[in-house]
Amino acid sequence: MAQSLVVKKDDDLDEEEYYSPFLGIEKGAVLQEARVFHDPQLDARRCCQVITKLLYLLNQGDTFTKVEATEVFFATTKLFQSKDAGLRRMVYLMIKELSPSADEVIIVTSSLMKDMNSKTDMYRANAIRVLCRIIDSTLLTQIERYLKQAIVDKNPVVASAALVSGIYLLQTSPEVVKRWSNEVQEAVQSRAALVQFHALALLHQIRQNDRLAVSKLVTSLTRGSVRSPLAQCLLIRYTSQVIRESGNQGGDRPFFDFLESCLRNKAEMVILEAARAITELNGVTSRELTPAITVLQLFLSSSKPVLRFAAVRTLNKVASTHPLAVTNCNIDMESLISDQNRSIATLAITTLLKTGNESSVDRLMKQMTNFMSDIADEFKIVVVEAIRSLCLKFPLKYRSLMNFLSNILREEGGFEYKKAIVDSIIILIRDIPDAKESGLFHLCEFIEDCEFTYLSTQILHFLGNEGPKTSDPSKYIRYIYNRVILENATVRASAVSTLAKFGALVDSLKPRIFVLLRRCLFDGDDEVRDRATLYLKLLGGEATVGETEKDVNEFLFGSLDVPLVNLETSLRNYEPSDVPFDISSVSRETKSQPLAEKKSTGKKPTGPASAVSGPVSTVDASYEKLLSSIPEFADFGKLFKSSSPVELTEAETEYSVNVVKHIYDGHVVLQYNCTNTIPEQLLEQVVVFVDASEADEFLEVVSKPLESLPYDSPGHTFVAFEKPEGAIATGKFSNILKFIVKEVDPSTGEAEDDGVEDEYQLEDLEIVSADYMLKVGVSNFRNAWESMDPESERVDEYGLGVREGLAEAVSAVISILGMQPCEGTDVVPSNSRSHTCLLSGVFIGNVKVLVRLSFGITSSKEVAMKLAVRSDDPEISDKIHEIVANG
Repeated sequence: MAQSLVVKKDDDLDEEEYYSPFLGIEKGAVLQEARVFHDPQLDARRCCQVITKLLYLLNQGDTFTKVEATEVFFATTKLFQSKDAGLRRMVYLMIKELSPSADEVIIVTSSLMKDMNSKTDMYRANAIRVLCRIIDSTLLTQIERYLKQAIVDKNPVVASAALVSGIYLLQTSPEVVKRWSNEVQEAVQSRAALVQFHALALLHQIRQNDRLAVSKLVTSLTRGSVRSPLAQCLLIRYTSQVIRESGNQGGDRPFFDFLESCLRNKAEMVILEAARAITELNGVTSRELTPAITVLQLFLSSSKPVLRFAAVRTLNKVASTHPLAVTNCNIDMESLISDQNRSIATLAITTLLKTGNESSVDRLMKQMTNFMSDIADEFKIVVVEAIRSLCLKFPLKYRSLMNFLSNILREEGGFEYKKAIVDSIIILIRDIPDAKESGLFHLCEFIEDCEFTYLSTQILHFLGNEGPKTSDPSKYIRYIYNRVILENATVRASAVSTLAKFGALVDSLKPRIFVLLRRCLFDGDDEVRDRATLYLKLLGGEATVGETEKDVNEFLFGSLDVPLVNLETSLRNYEPSDVPFDISSVSRETKSQPLAEKKSTGKKPTGPASAVSGPVSTVDASYEKLLSSIPEFADFGKLFKSSSPVELTEAETEYSVNVVKHIYDGHVVLQYNCTNTIPEQLLEQVVVFVDASEADEFLEVVSKPLESLPYDSPGHTFVAFEKPEGAIATGKFSNILKFIVKEVDPSTGEAEDDGVEDEYQLEDLEIVSADYMLKVGVSNFRNAWESMDPESERVDEYGLGVREGLAEAVSAVISILGMQPCEGTDVVPSNSRSHTCLLSGVFIGNVKVLVRLSFGITSSKEVAMKLAVRSDDPEISDKIHEIVANG
């Protein structure tokens, strides 16, 4: 008796409940059942059920031993003798999932090849799919002729099977599949929708590494030969890719007319794909958006929920960058607020929040409150982000928006959802001063019942920074100390640090804080006890880390201005001695890539960096060690910065030379790293002659030649210049490599006694303003900015001319200043019309510098910039403006 696929639990229940047909099955029992494959009289239905169970076990992650897999495989091959079509299809699935080894494949290949030439199309299609999954490249050449024929077969099922197999084989045997281009191109013209779709996908994958070939493919197909809606959607995606790679923006985009024509297609999926493609174009204009917005607006009133959802989701994304373009859809989206599908209603409200005016905020908030509990966390996060943007757009509405955020913060929700709310409240507190008191109070209430350790520590850290600056800091102490009593060790340690911040920054609270910290000395966790002991000693004046109370606060709560990678490397290199470790000796420069890179295969990187594959700071340390070992440079003082190598020769030339610029207060040392790439030559007396006629402020003082440069053995020569101390001296240097060439006997490896003087022209080198700036990040830009003297601030506005976009302008200014972008502000959102970029660094003389850049771009691509600078020295703030003005 065959087992029923669905088993009803109880007929008397109001709602029918069902058990899974696979509930409680075990591998051993199923393998026993597989013996039915050996029966002389096969029961096709029973065999299908056993194969179904075996496939279920494989897909649930159960593994078969080599013996078990072999036994099942051979048993399955016996089922080829059955003529039952349903069982044959299950056999194909089983063989594909078992992935037999090479010696086992031979057993089944003949049966599959027989099916591949069968008169039954279903057998042919499935046999092709299975064969292409299990055979290797050797067997593939034997069936290649059959696969080519199958691609152009009249039966669409067979043709699609061959094309899908080609997409799979392209990963393992690309050279074979590329020979099928003619057949695939013929299949693209097929009238069968799926065949055309699969053929286009395969043809694009064959040509995807050739941009010109992809462009020609799109050109030929956009003329109207593609009829399948699925294939048209693919073609729209490929067309968008070509438009993006062309880099053209505005009215001269290639193929834009094709995308616009797809908006008038009969198939809804094609219309949506075209509209989405247009809205995602780089630098899309309002004129280009209009036809796409119009069709999306029509879909908003569709009777199909999927169309309404797709349209409102696309419009939601567009509203972030082009709110005015979406405003015409507001009336239609108002009607979607009461949609039965809560996901559609949520997207409609958040879109209205982005495009609406200040008067509509309260009404929308009331409607949103009614169904927040009915939607998933994913859409709740969308709502939170929309509210955050709205609050920054209309600061006067912060009370109602902040109350809404605090209310949903108390409700149930996952970590990502709660984190989005907390992040939003923190951003609002930082950007809207009036919201600080109420925002901090809402956060304090939240940590009373917060189940996420990460969020509790984040809020406590923020509370420690902002709480002491409020009108009544004492009201927060109760919330903080409750965490010491009630929470886990991680949160308790964070709460101790927060209490210490209040004690250090608010003198009137210090006695009360001392009492609370002394209680923490008996905590069960050593981290909590250690922190409490440290803070008590430092705040009580029993231990000293500086001359003033400001030094104590800076030590306890100042941001770490040393990159952790550099600090770790310096600590590893530190050798115990009578001299204590000095953190000021750690390199503060942040670099994103290794200093030395190979110019070409087989060449070694030159200079001291060649032995280093780890963090950049190790390279800096090795440079400092190398330079300090040269007597001529001993009086130059402390090395401020070493640049990345600048290549002075082309790749694959006779001699490879790059230069590293070492910056001191009153000197610049150029280290030329040289490599001889000719085996038959030995170079001696290698020196770089530097012409500094275009660098008036530099005076050459030392030139240190390289005695010998054998084949493929890196060496370095130095040229040192004196410059005005602390000045931003810039200029261009011409370089000529001079040396004596001696021929080397290949058999003995010995060089001839006599040599010939020769020279080699190198590329010019520039020393620019950015060479005098170290890239040093700050962990909290706002706090660092506020801690600097406002008197040192210098603000001015600049016109940057016509640019392709804001990203280009931001990159150019960062390059001129040579500073470290903070908080990811170097990334400009697509189609953004304004942007703020935060930079930090240390100027020569160890002067900390912070820069706030505000960019705006007009419809005519004109970019304007507002530059605000704060530093430890007002003169340096003026110099930063001079650098930008001259850049």
